[in-house]
Amino acid sequence: MTPAENTNAIPLLLVEDHALLNLEMERELTDAGYTIVTATDGAKALAELNMDSNKFKGLITDVNIGKGPSGWDVARRLRERMPNVPVVYITGDNASEWTSRGVPNSILLQKPFAPGQLTTAISQLLNRISSDIV
Repeated sequence: MTPAENTNAIPLLLVEDHALLNLEMERELTDAGYTIVTATDGAKALAELNMDSNKFKGLITDVNIGKGPSGWDVARRLRERMPNVPVVYITGDNASEWTSRGVPNSILLQKPFAPGQLTTAISQLLNRISSDIV
């Protein structure tokens, strides 16, 4: 069974405006068994959240995603609806804003990062939430 056919796969929202990076990250996460919905900017990400934010069990977002809402904004909006959802931020900029603009219990990956770090980051957050529930 492919990950796309796996009805037990965990759905994640991936927000990245660079097509090549988006494709690479989507492939990595799909290979790890996640179901991915992609958005190429903040407005499209918010539209996905407005349709059904409860379907997403995690968010992976670039911080700077073109015009409109930033990755910081998308994460805050999702956390308003689902306070414990895991968030992985990605940035090529200085990570200093993370402490003031990022949501609590999130991870920030600085570009470029090694293959596998993205899957490890989201898995750690999902596992932390699962262990808090038990």
